[in-house]
Amino acid sequence: MYRFPAGLYADIRIEQTANAVYTVQNGEVKENSESFVKGAMIRVYDGSMWYTSVTNDTGKIQAELDGLAALATPDPDIENDPMVRKYEVHKDKVLRFSGLNDVRKITRPQREALLQGYIDACIDESIEEMKQWYGGYSQAHVIKEFYSSKGAEIVQDYQQCGLWIWYDFVIDGIKTSGGRHFRGMDFDKLFGHEQDVISRRERYLDFARNAVDVTPGDYVCVLSPAVTGMFTHESFGHKSEADFMLNDKTLQDEWVMGKKVGSELVSICDSGDMLHRGYIAYDDEGTAPKETWLIKNGVLTGRLHDANSAATLNEELTGNARAQDFGFAPMVRMTNTYMQAGDTPPEEIIAGVKDGIYVYNVNYGTGQGTFTMQPNCCYRIRDGKLAEPLRVNVVTGSVFKTLFDIDAVGNDLEFCDTSTCGKNGQAMPVSDAGPTIRVRSLTIN
Repeated sequence: MYRFPAGLYADIRIEQTANAVYTVQNGEVKENSESFVKGAMIRVYDGSMWYTSVTNDTGKIQAELDGLAALATPDPDIENDPMVRKYEVHKDKVLRFSGLNDVRKITRPQREALLQGYIDACIDESIEEMKQWYGGYSQAHVIKEFYSSKGAEIVQDYQQCGLWIWYDFVIDGIKTSGGRHFRGMDFDKLFGHEQDVISRRERYLDFARNAVDVTPGDYVCVLSPAVTGMFTHESFGHKSEADFMLNDKTLQDEWVMGKKVGSELVSICDSGDMLHRGYIAYDDEGTAPKETWLIKNGVLTGRLHDANSAATLNEELTGNARAQDFGFAPMVRMTNTYMQAGDTPPEEIIAGVKDGIYVYNVNYGTGQGTFTMQPNCCYRIRDGKLAEPLRVNVVTGSVFKTLFDIDAVGNDLEFCDTSTCGKNGQAMPVSDAGPTIRVRSLTIN
């Protein structure tokens, strides 16, 4: 389709995206929009630097490519550049979402009716403590094309749709926010979750009415599957993104394959070919996704790469070069990252705690050497049973100490398909997952 310049590596990413958003707050429509965007990023590499152009006029791609090539210095041996050698060459078309399940076929009245059905069923305005409520629906469908001077020709698609109902409860001046947000790749899968939304509402209402402040200290903690997924993503997944260590010799020396980094109960994997929110048919450098085990039975076994980090560290590609959209260059990003399930029923894990804290859900988390999570719902564990709800500001711990302190792993693996991960100014859809786990000690404030 395109004339690629000699002596240079070049690639072209073309994307067309269709989005729709519908939100309501306290019965008032805040947004009901549709948007359509098409554009391309063109890149040329001469062995020493990249030359990049972004355009919304896809009819000018060849002209943009020629202009970039004129700025570069051709290298007749470019194919032997360590990074260029890493790039895979695939010719494939993977269109999973362009048939009957294509969300672009969902009409505005259908979106409005879906959300209104949940509002009618799940919003009880007789609840005095409920000061605000929110409802929303969103969908996105993307078709991506990738072409390279090495011969890659890929067409793939991706879509997501989601719905949320959220509540703000205020008692004695203290606000408690909670609700239910779920996503999927098929509009029809969003129906029928009303009881789940109501159950979540009642949990957070009970929490608002009865929660007490925690006494700060170090506690045995049990993390729910949702919280384990957040911990896995934030505290260890990001440490596995190899671009973090390219200019850090100390980190390279410490982050050695085969090193024992956690309990034998801990295995963590990233896999882009799973049909969850982080799904990709190919990454944004044209690499097929791989199942990459980052930790296996407590031993460091892998890390995530784009072509640059793989070439620099002399490791294999993993299919983790991802860009927010055509306006951004790819970087190393997670896809679907999860801690593998164990054999222990979650109720047995809780029963084994005489005095501790159960972390039910969190708003967000961060982590490198030390991780933090900001919970929105916790419970005291007394004599192996959940007791009073607790207000906890933050949970903190050392990443590696915590990995070693995990002494029980549940058999209840759950995926969270609502996550969006930010890094260096780019936001990417990801999934994180995990089972219930027990940690010998975490700091609670």
